Amino acid sequence: MRSHLQIAIDGPAGVGKSTIGERLARQLDYVYIDTGAFYRTLTYMAVMSGIPPDEADGLEALARRMHIEITMPTAADGRQYTVLVDGTDVTPYLRTPSVETAVSRVSSHDPVRATLIEQMRKMADLRGVVMVGRDIGTVVLPEADVKIFLTTSIPVRAKRRHCDLVAKYGSNSPSLETVEREITQRDAIDAPHTRVASDATIINNDHLEADDVVRIILQIISKRRNQEHDR
Repeated sequence: MRSHLQIAIDGPAGVGKSTIGERLARQLDYVYIDTGAFYRTLTYMAVMSGIPPDEADGLEALARRMHIEITMPTAADGRQYTVLVDGTDVTPYLRTPSVETAVSRVSSHDPVRATLIEQMRKMADLRGVVMVGRDIGTVVLPEADVKIFLTTSIPVRAKRRHCDLVAKYGSNSPSLETVEREITQRDAIDAPHTRVASDATIINNDHLEADDVVRIILQIISKRRNQEHDR
């Protein structure tokens, strides 16, 4: 039996999974894992190796050759984690334009997803993790000890995102209506891969701050640990 917990946090884009997952992991001294980092890492390595994003066989072979490890942050540059490929830190390169334009195509190949999911599971077996994504509790870690599904209404997500963009770009930011339309479109694209586990706790955070949600999840974890202790 594992001495650590596997915690899965799922939900659509823009519901605060990354912020909440990272803060929760820090509270627990667990590793925070954004599963999207695996696909970005493979995409970056494919770009560096000259493998096209539509070449499924080449991408799968590359994924099998390389060892991806996600650790707690090793540099004070604002990162939420450090990504190592065969011991080399590739974290600074995972948000480059070449990765951004190709990652969705790279991640669309089922054999590639299966290979990377295998690595995700192995990592979760080694130590405590807070893993965030869209199908963690149903596909990646179906036996996770704690499963959370976060929801936020589209208008609230749009307002929060718009405020962030205004703070960053000022008058050059898109309108609230544009942001809301883009979120709606993104939800439609992601819908096939966004799944709620039957045993997940659903938390709507329309009226909650990130720290409020973290406290709720910590209470759920405490209850789970007490149940395990009583067995």
